[in-house]
Amino acid sequence: MSSLSVSLIQTNLVWEDKAANLKMFEEKINALSHTEVVILPEMFSTGFSMRPEMLAETMDGESVAWMRKMASSKKVIITGSLIIEEDGNYYNRLIWMLPNQQYGYYDKRHLFAFAGEHEHYAAGAKRLIASVKGWKINLQVCYDLRFPVWARQKNAPVLSLEDEEDKEFGGPQYVGQSPAEPEYDILVYVANWPQRRSHAWKTLLQARAIENQCYVIGVNRVGNDGNNIYHSGDSMIVDPLGEVLYSKPDEEFVYTTTLERKNLDEVRAKLPFLKDGDSFLLV
Repeated sequence: MSSLSVSLIQTNLVWEDKAANLKMFEEKINALSHTEVVILPEMFSTGFSMRPEMLAETMDGESVAWMRKMASSKKVIITGSLIIEEDGNYYNRLIWMLPNQQYGYYDKRHLFAFAGEHEHYAAGAKRLIASVKGWKINLQVCYDLRFPVWARQKNAPVLSLEDEEDKEFGGPQYVGQSPAEPEYDILVYVANWPQRRSHAWKTLLQARAIENQCYVIGVNRVGNDGNNIYHSGDSMIVDPLGEVLYSKPDEEFVYTTTLERKNLDEVRAKLPFLKDGDSFLLV
């Protein structure tokens, strides 16, 4: 049974100061040992800024280059989100950077209209499920947490819309059988989630773990941002039964834990709830 060592970095962010934030994270990552995945908060190089026209980089920019350098030098996977410009659009883009400098990325699907994020950024349309040591990891960003369908395990029969030729057979049909294995094992949220809604943050992280029978990791920032909005952190690791394995408010910390595959498999075997899930179609 494989295990996976994961490090969470909960810290204050210097508002819209890339150089200061990258230097700070470099020091914290360099101090780590015996870890395999390092998780940073949302928009870790700038804070949750609505000024992408001033702060955005391309995928060839300094922050992505920094992630390449750090992942390679420390022989770890590094993930967190950045402000990225591509094809004339701005994205709140989570990057999953491997030690060999290959990467995957996920553009935040649910933009936080309450803060005007939808006015400055384009929404993503595809999920990213990464794989490491046999673990499958679903990577999401902050406000995505409020939308359970976007995170829902797709291991029930999938509802497929038929093509024109099949309409005579009565509309959409169920196709295939329930997969033998759930879609993913760990659900990660990187965030800049304010303290005033911390109860929702903590409750929803536990809910996502229970309903998807997976580990959930939420990594949030602490401190006041440039709009004087306070963030209490409350970064959290939750087990597949919804029990909180670690969480701490208000303080900066770097915390490393080892997740055990055996524990996850035992929960799913003893409580095979996922097989009874409803079918659905993501569009």
